Amino acid sequence: MKHAREDYNRIQDPAGLIPSEEPVFLLRGQDVYAAGALRWYADRVEGAGGDPAIVKATREQALRMEAWPTRKEPDMPRKVYPGMYGDEG
Repeated sequence: MKHAREDYNRIQDPAGLIPSEEPVFLLRGQDVYAAGALRWYADRVEGAGGDPAIVKATREQALRMEAWPTRKEPDMPRKVYPGMYGDEG
């Protein structure tokens, strides 16, 4: 699976259910925008008549994200991985 951030490549799919070239995107609970993004997604799935179980699970995860005690703006790990994103850190 291909992550949007190189530093997330250590997060793997041990069951091999995600093809190696399939793009994936990870949102963390600490991201102040993550819960809203999940709600937007749930609304789109629901509006299209998608699986109610996906809608429910997504909204429940959004609630857990909002309850996460550490909240911050998203950032790229330039200090930890200098040069990874075409910059010098």
